Amino acid sequence: MMKTLSSGNCTFSVPAKNSYRMVVLGASRVGKSSIVSRFLNGRFEDQYTPTIEDFHRKVYNIRGDMYQLDILDTSGNHPFPAMRRLSILTGDVFILVFSLDNRESFDEVKRLQKQILEVKSCLKNKTKEAAELPMVICGNKNDHGELCRQVPTTEAELLVSGDENCAYFEVSAKKNTNVDEMFYVLFSMAKLPHEMSPALHRKISVQYGDAFHPRPFCMRRIKEADAYGMVSPFARRPSVNSDLKYIKAKVLREGQARERDKCTIQ
Repeated sequence: MMKTLSSGNCTFSVPAKNSYRMVVLGASRVGKSSIVSRFLNGRFEDQYTPTIEDFHRKVYNIRGDMYQLDILDTSGNHPFPAMRRLSILTGDVFILVFSLDNRESFDEVKRLQKQILEVKSCLKNKTKEAAELPMVICGNKNDHGELCRQVPTTEAELLVSGDENCAYFEVSAKKNTNVDEMFYVLFSMAKLPHEMSPALHRKISVQYGDAFHPRPFCMRRIKEADAYGMVSPFARRPSVNSDLKYIKAKVLREGQARERDKCTIQ
């Protein structure tokens, strides 16, 4: 199954198996949107704007293969619990953000981690698969210094101990400290191409979207490279109905993969 996407004048197809969603969760004012901004365009905005829910899409051409990463930057207030549950169900990789100078935001991350494990376990039970949830716990604002710290590193590390699919990073979105490393580890745990990390692909704008086509002449206007990434400027968050269909397709796809593995083993 292929997804057909359009960006500007460019249209290209991404295999469903190469389409992923990253969900960013955490309390208000912890820097979720700042981390997403660093990932998408390498910028930091000093002015705080409350997030209701922002949706972004980045498309990659990695050694000739197309990938799509949807990013859901959620609200810290979560006024609609059902929507939060739906966001978790559709997520493939997760970033849980708290502020190192705010103890309450760390307690919220602990609640979120528990909720994700519970919600995703219900989905995995339908496919009878072991739950593997690539997740990063992110302590933001490490540039504020030790005097402002309210969460010890050793305590935060306990949230990821014993789980090879979960990692802890202390970052600064403002100073861009450890942000690239965090994404690299997250994508590695998810078994996604390393080149999806911000520092490992060439960023191009939509005007050079022809680079995503396999035709040789489309590569003339940019330098040769193994990996390109482009932010889709007109991406819209899928409807609730589309998300429900996505979950159903994922369950069926994982069930079929399990059956194929059984046949191979036999």
